[in-house]
Amino acid sequence: MSRKCAICGKGQASGNNVSHSNRHTRRKWNVNIQTVKINEGGTPKRIKVCTSCIRSGKVTRVL
Repeated sequence: MSRKCAICGKGQASGNNVSHSNRHTRRKWNVNIQTVKINEGGTPKRIKVCTSCIRSGKVTRVL
């Protein structure tokens, strides 16, 4: 399963942990993905959406 938003396409970001002694080790930042039920064409459907898209109102949820 992908960790990508179905609306904006936001995905996992990568970079470095930097310690006090300036050692670099690779790490990743995961996106806050939630499974949401939406109404698409009159039929309910589950999609994976990031919380920033849910908060901004780009997705209308079905209860």
